[in-house]
Amino acid sequence: MNDAARRLLPPMAALHCFAAAARHGNFSAAGKEVGLTQSAVSRQIAHLESWLQMTLFERRGRRVVLSAEGSDYAEAITPALERIRRATARALERRPEQELSISTLPSFGMRWLAPRLPGLTERHPDLIVNFLARSDEFDFADESFDAAIHFGLPDWPHVEHDLLFREAAIPIASPRLLADHAVKTPADLARLPLLVQSSRRNAWSQWFTQAGVAVPAPAIGPSFEHFLMLAQAAAAGAGVALIPSFLIEPELRSGALVCPFDLPISGEQAYYLVYPPDRLANPMFRHFRDWIVREARGDRQEPVT
Repeated sequence: MNDAARRLLPPMAALHCFAAAARHGNFSAAGKEVGLTQSAVSRQIAHLESWLQMTLFERRGRRVVLSAEGSDYAEAITPALERIRRATARALERRPEQELSISTLPSFGMRWLAPRLPGLTERHPDLIVNFLARSDEFDFADESFDAAIHFGLPDWPHVEHDLLFREAAIPIASPRLLADHAVKTPADLARLPLLVQSSRRNAWSQWFTQAGVAVPAPAIGPSFEHFLMLAQAAAAGAGVALIPSFLIEPELRSGALVCPFDLPISGEQAYYLVYPPDRLANPMFRHFRDWIVREARGDRQEPVT
């Protein structure tokens, strides 16, 4: 690092004290957080103000309030400090090469991944895979995950996308609900409560259109974040749901849920294994990647180009 670049990096101790004081609006509380006395925090803030040649706090008796410049500076540096903390935590973890951390969609992890894990263990007994449920996208630079299961388009930034499979969502309900309402045609479903997965509120409109049923605005009922919650509600008779068939195979086999019409819907979205390219340098990760892609290939119900 040259001298010009070094002059743009304030002392870390002063930044740490400033960030704590900005959060608490109080030097004493900041001192408790960083393990210093109130006067030591005050000196660090004064040092940073001198270094920056700006007033970061306005002193009002015993109270301190961020100045306009201080507020802007705090907003700019806080995310950077948090990223440093997370990067340091990852560095301190020092996970062994044979231990992987995979983020998975909750329902996918429970119904597709978990039943297949014995096969992975049998093939690679030294490989340890930790699965954590996550539904949102994230920046791999800020997290300790080696890979994630992603549903959508291949548009997760700065990662590789390995296609697993597309899904086919089917209408399902409890057999008693269908019998009680004399469901005979796809149009009959529009008279029942239509349950939805919270991120796919337009799924029923798409299904009715594909079935050739004119339902301008289906009366959507309760929504659920996870498909297995949706399946439980449908099995209890709360309504009809559209659920990917691979997620409800046990309920379909047992008869707790039935599919009244073999009219699945699918789209361009699919399940992908996503990961930063550098993860392929780890042979254990390559083993996991090869295994999950091979398993998924057996579940694909359509040619994929």
